[in-house]
Amino acid sequence: MPRRPSLTHLQLASAALDVVDRDGLAGLTMRAVAAQLGVSTMGLYRYVQDRDELEELVVETVLGEIDTDPPGPGDAASWREQLTVMARRLRDAVGTHPSTVPLALTRRYRSTAITRWSETVLAILAGAGIDGEKRVIALRSLLAYAIGAIQLEHLGGPSGLDALATVANSAVSPEFPFLADSAATAAGVTRDEEFVGGVTLLLRGLTP
Repeated sequence: MPRRPSLTHLQLASAALDVVDRDGLAGLTMRAVAAQLGVSTMGLYRYVQDRDELEELVVETVLGEIDTDPPGPGDAASWREQLTVMARRLRDAVGTHPSTVPLALTRRYRSTAITRWSETVLAILAGAGIDGEKRVIALRSLLAYAIGAIQLEHLGGPSGLDALATVANSAVSPEFPFLADSAATAAGVTRDEEFVGGVTLLLRGLTP
C-alpha cells in the first residue's frame, strides 16, 4: 500500500481555517481538523502538538493575507492616505474570516504579518517626519483604533450606527434630542465610511 504523502503547512492551515469558518472557534479541535484533512486524529499529531498550535496556524493564515507592501502612488498620495490604506488592509483581512477575530486580536503579537505591517506603518510615519515617542504613539493609536473597530463590527452586536438607526425609527424621548438628530444621520452612513472616517479623525491630529 503506497504511503500517504505528508501534509504541508498550507494544507494544515487551510483545513483549520475551513473548520473555524464553518463551525466557529468552538469547533476548532484536533478531531475536526483531522476529519477535514481525511486523516486520523492521532495522525494529525505528527504535524501539530495541540489546539494551541492550530490556533497559531489560523491566525498566521488570516493575517498573512494582509498586503504589507507600502501603498503605491496609485493607491495613496499623502502619508495620511497611505496610513488609511494600511488600516483598511488590516480590517479587510480579518473581516474576511469574522470567527477568527478573537484569535487575531489576542495572538497578533506572534504574527510575522503584523510585524511586517507595523514596519511599513513606521516607515510611512518616519517618511512624514514623525519620530521618537510621537511615532510610537501614532503606531499604537492606529493599531488600537483598527482593532477596536474590528471588535465592534464583528463581536459587539449591532454597531453604533445600527443602534442609532434603530433609535431613529422609534419613538425618541425629548430627553435625547442630539441622539435623535444623530440617529437620523447615522442611517445613511456605511460601516466603511465609519471606519475610514475614524481613521481620518485620528490622523488629522497627527503632525510632524
